Amino acid sequence: MNKVSQREDATGRTGTRRLDWRRKMSDNIAYGLLVYTALQIFVTVHALKTEGGSLLPYFALVVLVAGIIPACRWFEKRWNRLSDDEASDPALSSYFRRDQIAVWLLAIGLPFLFTALFKGLAVLFA
Repeated sequence: MNKVSQREDATGRTGTRRLDWRRKMSDNIAYGLLVYTALQIFVTVHALKTEGGSLLPYFALVVLVAGIIPACRWFEKRWNRLSDDEASDPALSSYFRRDQIAVWLLAIGLPFLFTALFKGLAVLFA
């Protein structure tokens, strides 16, 4: 196998990449999950830490990370249903952008929303 054939895209051209909304959404979801998890670790767990050494913040972290996965799968399934021709259709750019913004709003916003919710509940029940 020569190296040139490894660089060819689906059309047989080298050096060019064919537009694929499925791959782009999958990449956004993967990076969004990484950002979401990091923010959960640094924001939520830090805010929930108690001096008693409770495992509750870590359990909450696992639940919150596991809870976002179905939402991400929903976005990914929407785009994976596309055929090869549909996946390279530039007319879908506005729909992709809408879903991309939603993924990133969830990834960045939910950790801060959960932290505020947990802090509010802690004040309410304290």
